[in-house]
Amino acid sequence: MASIKQFNAVGRRKTSTARVYLRPGDGTSFTVNGKDASEYFPVAWRRRELDQPFVVTDTVGNFDVLVNASGGGLTGQAEAARLGIARALVEFDEELRPALRNAGYLTRDDRMVERKKYGQPKARKKSQYSKR
Repeated sequence: MASIKQFNAVGRRKTSTARVYLRPGDGTSFTVNGKDASEYFPVAWRRRELDQPFVVTDTVGNFDVLVNASGGGLTGQAEAARLGIARALVEFDEELRPALRNAGYLTRDDRMVERKKYGQPKARKKSQYSKR
């Protein structure tokens, strides 16, 4: 049996991790955690986040996508999946790297939640200060 070439990558954002698998296909299958992407991400702008790497590289409809996302919330998972898709596209064709780099889709967003400090109610919030 001939195996179909598959392109894998991992994307992360905050505490979310997305493992992305791209297979050459007709682009009709876009699965996130066993559900269709439109079912898993019902808000339209989150689905657009997932399509952006394909639009920038003009590869819309060339791949079937499988995403396993975990951790964080839906926005973090969508942005982690976007990074994973971009990295998988570079694995598919190295010549797509400049377009994805210029659009900012290959840059890992390293902002994380700041830890809570002891003696304070939150990370930055302080208890009220009284001068007198």
